[in-house]
Amino acid sequence: MARRAHVYPQVEPGAGATIDARVATLPAAASVAAALRVARKRDVGVLDVGMRGHVVLRADLARADALGLADLRAADLARPVPVVDAGASEVRVRRAMAAGAPIVLVVGRRGPIGAAMRPPALVSTPAMASAFVRRLPERMVHVTTLAAALAARQHAAAYVVGGVARDLFREARSETGDLDIVIEGDGHRLAREIAETLGAPLVLHDRFLTASVDVPGVGTVDVITARSERYEHRGALPRVMPAGIQQDLERRDFTINAMAIELTSDDRPLLDPYGGRADLERERIRILHPLSFVDDPTRMFRAARYAARLGFVLDTWTARCRRLALSLVPYPALSGPRIVAEVERILDDARPDDALSRLGRAGVFRLLDPDYRFTQETAHRVAQLAESLRWGASLGLAAAPVELALLVLLAEQPAATARRALARLGFSGEPSTRVERALDAGRTLPAALAAARTPSRRAALLRGRSAAEVAWVGLVGGAAARRAVEEFQTRTGAIASELRGEDVIALGVPRGPAVAQALAALRDARIDGEVPDRAGEAGYVRRWFITREEG
Repeated sequence: MARRAHVYPQVEPGAGATIDARVATLPAAASVAAALRVARKRDVGVLDVGMRGHVVLRADLARADALGLADLRAADLARPVPVVDAGASEVRVRRAMAAGAPIVLVVGRRGPIGAAMRPPALVSTPAMASAFVRRLPERMVHVTTLAAALAARQHAAAYVVGGVARDLFREARSETGDLDIVIEGDGHRLAREIAETLGAPLVLHDRFLTASVDVPGVGTVDVITARSERYEHRGALPRVMPAGIQQDLERRDFTINAMAIELTSDDRPLLDPYGGRADLERERIRILHPLSFVDDPTRMFRAARYAARLGFVLDTWTARCRRLALSLVPYPALSGPRIVAEVERILDDARPDDALSRLGRAGVFRLLDPDYRFTQETAHRVAQLAESLRWGASLGLAAAPVELALLVLLAEQPAATARRALARLGFSGEPSTRVERALDAGRTLPAALAAARTPSRRAALLRGRSAAEVAWVGLVGGAAARRAVEEFQTRTGAIASELRGEDVIALGVPRGPAVAQALAALRDARIDGEVPDRAGEAGYVRRWFITREEG
């Protein structure tokens, strides 16, 4: 007779059993230096500063100390973490970690009793192989397949990261024409082999262990040696070192960009160690650590650009960390051209007005000058920027979009603030003079254009000015100035006389300054419709010369 199988009771260890890190408690006012001393003395990686659902990590304290922020309040580095009661199921802790939480705080009746730290391993999610075929252009699939095969020859793993990985998970066709590939091996070698195979141009960037291959039908393929980064000064470019994919993802700006799809695995799993999938679903932008914007303030511009493009918002903690970074203005190590490059990328996106408005409301333009203020009038002009750029382009005004954007941002600032901002951005010489002249023209020229009674007089006021000046006057000078600019660009600015210098000399005008004066008067007469043809021009010159001689 068979015996009934014995049923063993299921044991639920509870969240308390997941604790693997002690938590030290500090006063809310403790400095970074004091907190770091306590963390080292007690050998703890987690500190409680009395903010419910927030902790300070020792790693963040060390980062702040290395950046010269030892006197900062440790509480300013507090990050939100999931909080689980010690008696709850351990499944809650595991789920929180799988969603990207680096730590889960376990609490008892009297407060934190410990923390569960996520092991330093990548979180692998369902395979993305079918998504490649469905949502990537065929040419891009070909490049990724080639990269995987070439990486395998190095016995190295390769990954797609950045926008393509993000867009694939969003179940959308890639919004970018560029492709980022990270290899845990020799990125330059992989880039050379891709370029040779496809017959494409190659550019190597030794300092950052990257290379760019311009592939027809795909765009720029950036090949990156997996690397870690260390910021030695606030806002400075980082020092980079070869590393693994884990370290490469943890150096990135936002969780939604810290995902990677492994190419050298047949099922192509999505690696998501920081909860990028969850943030995509919640439509939020979230940084990876509290000093992310201090390390690299240009991330504030990228955050606004992604938020505008995707319709996302910064999560509350990320916005708080941005305020912390802005409280540390200025950033001497942050070069002006890096800021200009970010503004240009925003202008190339579909919603520059949205992104720049977000930056203005958040106070980010204080990076240009600490005295910068984003006024209501500036906000109004920013909202009209995209339409203004289209208007200028339709008239053939070759003004650089970034210069028009700077005019929008600086027009309401005191002259000294505007000059300092331009210098901060690296504008000097002719570019700086051009923007300053445009600002001045916007204040003085509209009234003169409105008072001008003839097309020739309006054309004379605009002639010889830069495209930035002409565009700016049309944008800010009201209806009369706008009509004058349109008249000048579409008709009067191109009108010239048929007669030339030798022709007017033959009509009796003596050589010298009088020739230029005669031609200028003749051009104005043509603009105002007083002279219909070449014969009329000759008669006009004779009358002009007689009047001049008699006068």
